[in-house]
Order: sequence, then C-alpha cells, then structure tokens
Amino acid sequence: MEKHNVLVVGEGGREFAIAKKLQQSPHVNQVYCAPGNVGMATINVETVAIEEDNFPELIEFAKNHDIAWTFVGPEDDLVEGIVDDFHAAGLKIFGPNARAAQLEGSKDYALNFMNHYGVPTAKHHSYRDQTAALNGIDEFGFPLVIKENGLAGGKGVVIAQNRDEATSTIKEMFANGQSRLVLEECLVGPEYSMFLLLSNGHYRILPMAQDHKRAYDGDKGPNTGGMGSYSPLPQLKEADYQRMVKEVVEPTVKGLVAGDYHYHGILYIGLILTDAGPKVIEYNVRLGDPETEVILPRLDTDLYELVDAAINDEPMPDVQISPLATFGVVVASEGYPTSPVHGQQLGKLPDASDVEIDFANVAGTIDDLKGNGGRLLMVLSKAESLQEAHDRVYQYLDHHEWHQCFYRHDIGAKANL
Repeated sequence: MEKHNVLVVGEGGREFAIAKKLQQSPHVNQVYCAPGNVGMATINVETVAIEEDNFPELIEFAKNHDIAWTFVGPEDDLVEGIVDDFHAAGLKIFGPNARAAQLEGSKDYALNFMNHYGVPTAKHHSYRDQTAALNGIDEFGFPLVIKENGLAGGKGVVIAQNRDEATSTIKEMFANGQSRLVLEECLVGPEYSMFLLLSNGHYRILPMAQDHKRAYDGDKGPNTGGMGSYSPLPQLKEADYQRMVKEVVEPTVKGLVAGDYHYHGILYIGLILTDAGPKVIEYNVRLGDPETEVILPRLDTDLYELVDAAINDEPMPDVQISPLATFGVVVASEGYPTSPVHGQQLGKLPDASDVEIDFANVAGTIDDLKGNGGRLLMVLSKAESLQEAHDRVYQYLDHHEWHQCFYRHDIGAKANL
C-alpha cells in the first residue's frame, strides 16, 4: 500500500484530534502539523515551525515534503483564503474557499444564505450602526441574542435578559470596532452539533455530539469556545435526527450546489431543536472544538480515505460509527475566556490506561508542561457507555491538582449523566 504525507494546519485541541486520527491510517506515512503544539510528540505527529497564517511558507513546505493534501483546522485561515492560495499553487487542500467561508466569516452572510435557500433559523435583523440597532431592540423582546457579525471564536454572542443589558452590550460591541451586529430572537430547546463532510454536493454525516459553551457549571458565565463534549446523544430521538437531515441538511447542501460554492470541506451546523422543529443557530466551515475530540474517536471509517475521496471528487466511503461512547472535559486556564492565566505549572501529567489527553494550548515539554492560555487540554475516555466514560474522566480530573486551572463538573448533564 502506498503511504502519503499529509499536513494539518493549526495548533489546538481540534488539530491534535485530526492529526491523531490521520496518523492512525494505514495510508499515511507522516502527519505534519503547523505549528502544532508540544503535546503532539505523544502521537508521533511532527510539528512544523510555521505559523498557520503564513500561507507562502506553508505552500513551500507542502511542495518540499511531498504532501498529498493539507487539512485546514482554523476558521480564520479559511476566511482569509488559504484554500484559494493553495489551489493557485497547484496544491490539494481540504476546506472551503474564501467565498464559501463567509458562511462563518459573516453572520449576516450566513443568515441571508439560509433565507435564500429555505433553511429554518431564528427571526433576525442586521444593523450597521448603533442607533438603528438600539431602535431594533423592540422588534424582538427578551431574552435577546446579540451577535458580533465577524469571527469571534464562539465567544461573540451575548444573550441579553433585559433592555439595560441589551443597550450596554450593543454600545460596547460597536465601541470595540464592530461594523455590523445581528439581533436575533432567542430560540429555546436542546442544542446539537452536526458535522457534514462535503464534496461538491455529496456529503457524509459524522457522529453527532453535544457541546457545552458556558464557562461554568449550570451553564453559567460567559460563552467560551467549548468546555466539554460527548457522543452519542441518547436524548436525541431518531425521528428528530431525521427531521434535521430533511429540513436542515438537505436544503443547506442544495443551496451550496445552487449557489455554485464547489464546497469541499467540513460544514458544522449548530442546531437547536425547538417546539417548531430544528432550526440553525449558526454555520461553521470547519470542525468544532471540543466536539472533534469526541466524534473522531467514534469514526470507524478511515478519515484519510474520506478526505482523499472528497478532495478528488471520488465516491466517498460510507461512514461507519463505533457503538462505543466518547466523553471529554476541557481543562482551561483560570480567567478564561476573558483574561486567561499563562505560564502556570502543569508538570508531567499522570498516565492512565482508561483516559487519553488531547493537548491544546500548552508549552514547555511533555515532561514539564506549562499552560499557554485559554483551553489547555481535554481529558477524554472511550467506553461501552457514556456513564462509564464520564466516570473515568472525572475520576482522573478530580484526583489531580490543577494549579490556576478550572473545568466544569457537569458535562453530560443533558444526557442525564
């Protein structure tokens, strides 16, 4: 069997999980990750000292190291046109081009797409100036969802409970340089993460997951990039899943074809199951973090084979999903997400046969780790049941002293764990 080199762009927990899964493929010789993180030494992934936004050097590296194709992790690079640049250099790359990446790069753009192609979403309106946005508050009632239009790493959303909070939030966002805000009705219901692997109108659905966005137990505190995740979802009925596919996935994919997007990459659909049926909260044009860390371990189909077929417009293999459950909890720096501590001593983390660690924002060496801000790592376990995986993870977390760190203690509560 011919073996290939692949390149993953990014440095966080998501890229760790992608690189780990690709390195397990019999089709892969070596996975490189640029810039990667020090924890990747534990999974035999070779890090490359090139920043993820340095497209010319990444292109040069891909040419010089016989890279079959590149997998892009972060949304910023996709919005900035890394795919367009790689294509212009004659290189294969997995991810949407800059035009398609606007589905995440601009909330207004994504909502217009949903409206145009009949994808159910919240009542909404976009505003280009503060006065108009303040005058628009009365259209919605409370609680009111206020979103920054551009990329915000999952954190540019405020759910205002009253007029005073809405007014101060709108003024603050415009004062911080936002050129456009989106106001939306607040949808009520359980939220779910669905990931499509797309190849120009053909798609495969990856395992479902549920994310926990708020920083603290009980869904308190500010929105974060995600504090934990699990898969599968015992609370999601098969009939509701089929509605999501029919009412959300199918019109979305048809819209991408009709709009001439030539989409090759991942599309995340953030869903909320309301009393009126499934509705879309947002699109992301890449895998989510921390969902990636729990869905890829459940993917029995070779990820290399899926991506390679998608890039080359060949028939993609069917997705085979493991019956085992995966559960993960994020350890974050004290002060995250607003002002995370940097440099705290983590030391050498204890080994355990029943959990794995996906590293993210860490520095130092694997035997003497230090925190490097934000979300540091995820502790995860794969087991016969969610409850067993949950118990393993929390036993590990609770028996280790985490200096200047925190984690949520109620991940999986919505699955009655």
